[in-house]
Amino acid sequence: MSSEETAASTKPTPDDDGMTWWYRWLCKIAGVLGGISCAVAGVWNCVTVNPLNIAAGVWMVSNAFVLFLCEVPFCCQFIEFANAVAARADKFKPWQKAFFYCGMALFPVFLSFSFTTLFGNAIAFATGVLYGLASLGKKGDAVTYARLQHQKQGDEERMTGTTNGAPE
Repeated sequence: MSSEETAASTKPTPDDDGMTWWYRWLCKIAGVLGGISCAVAGVWNCVTVNPLNIAAGVWMVSNAFVLFLCEVPFCCQFIEFANAVAARADKFKPWQKAFFYCGMALFPVFLSFSFTTLFGNAIAFATGVLYGLASLGKKGDAVTYARLQHQKQGDEERMTGTTNGAPE
């Protein structure tokens, strides 16, 4: 085994980001629903004469394509680079996906504020929020929290020189 193969085998996998299997599936399902809502609302938004609405609609359809490409690449199986893009997207940390998806969903709303752009991008934005919550990590358990509080209380007592409220 060469040193490159050893380094490649010790790289952390994307499964090490602290997300459970059901939360990972929830994010993927939200991405698919966000892509569908962006595509439908984007096409509906393009049926107008206002150029800003058309630009927002085209951006929403491209958002749908990117969401499908990153979250469910098997939907884009006839595009040669789909698996490469999906593999690269899986290497991103959850906060990077959150920032990307939320920013991608906000742009059409700023471009043309309407019900179509607002509600069409809401689920895509929610996908970014779900990834943002995943980047916060798991909630701590009560035993660890109680242990930390007890240690903090002991440290404060040593600093002030008191035990149970009475000076030593």
